[in-house]
Amino acid sequence: MARVHYAWVVAGAAFATLVAAAAFRAAPGPLMVPLHEDAGWSIVTMSAAVSVNLVLYGLTAPFAAALMERFGLRRVVAAGLLLIAAGAGLSVLATAAWQLVFTWGVLIGLGTGSMALVFAATIANAWFVKRRGLVMGILTAGGAAGQLVFLPLVAYLAETISWVVASLVITAAALVAIPLAVALLRDRPADLGLAPYGGDRVIPAVPATGNAAALAVGALGRAVRTKAFWALAGAFAICGATTNGLIGIHFIPSAHDHGMATTTAAGLLMVVGVFDIVGTVASGWLTDRIDPRILLLAYYAFRGVGLLLLPWLLAETVHPSMVLFIVVYGLDWVATVPPTAALCRRIFGSEGTIVFGWVFASHQLGAAGAALAAGVVRDTFGSYTYAWFGGAALCLIAALLSIALRRLPEQPPDPADVARDKQLAAESAADLTP
Repeated sequence: MARVHYAWVVAGAAFATLVAAAAFRAAPGPLMVPLHEDAGWSIVTMSAAVSVNLVLYGLTAPFAAALMERFGLRRVVAAGLLLIAAGAGLSVLATAAWQLVFTWGVLIGLGTGSMALVFAATIANAWFVKRRGLVMGILTAGGAAGQLVFLPLVAYLAETISWVVASLVITAAALVAIPLAVALLRDRPADLGLAPYGGDRVIPAVPATGNAAALAVGALGRAVRTKAFWALAGAFAICGATTNGLIGIHFIPSAHDHGMATTTAAGLLMVVGVFDIVGTVASGWLTDRIDPRILLLAYYAFRGVGLLLLPWLLAETVHPSMVLFIVVYGLDWVATVPPTAALCRRIFGSEGTIVFGWVFASHQLGAAGAALAAGVVRDTFGSYTYAWFGGAALCLIAALLSIALRRLPEQPPDPADVARDKQLAAESAADLTP
């Protein structure tokens, strides 16, 4: 019987860790209504807290990628999970707006940022030569799986028992994942004397040197000189705005405005999570075979049509057209991640993972802006309609930005060249350190 390559063990541990880290990603939507009704928080206040969370989630990501290079996966992941647990646990004690912003926004934002999609990209790039796109899709689906597991649970606990209990469940999930990550995660195949999955030789570990922040900032400095970076970052910002920022945060309150029960709306988002897993894994498989620009064009176009129709689909009860919207939106939710990560790798080479971290930061900045803007639209007009229309228009822009990228052939870099380039980048970063 063939022995399972340890790369799949690492991928499995990373998947489980990402599921736990996604617990809070599922929480704000179902918690907004009970927090508004029971604790008196306004929609704008909660939207502001989530916006801070999303900004820090994004801005932490590129530095987390550099920190993983410098200090290793296990230390960074364990610290991130501890921050998530602290933020969720302390939020139950919040009595002032700044405390909600600090717990929901700062602590959980930093923690989830340490567990962002750059973690998945780091695993895929370090441990796999073959099946990279598929693995990236599977790990990205970890967030969707977390939503699938925790969203209905959080909604049920918040509605039937207390939002406090729901928050403490998130704390427990983060704490349980820490020993799993510490026990199974490894930084690179060479630590175990292995070649990457699909590789033909062991790639010696290159000791990380220099300042992690300088490494991240240096990669950004080189990337921003290219039009491709701005196209990728702009499109991914819109991706964040139209997923985490709009639907992820405001779908449940909007459905509640139309008379739908919170648990019913949370159940629909749970279905989004189910189809998100399917769509993201399929997108990873397709990314290994189809021009990523074409995939992004299709994904953003379908998403824009869905948002354009949403105001007429929301109702007190669930009907077939709403189910169709949920299925299509679920398949499309983060299907954009594998092709975007692939384009970063092709365009920026050995710095592709860190550059993807910065592109992901734009995703979260877009999500933060949309989360706050939609809250303002709701409190100003009494409806989310204009927010959905704005999201549809943004999707058109993202589709155009994606297809405008110059087509690049797939040219996997030689692993030895990657290791050497990382060493040179680290030395350059050290030279920049005062």
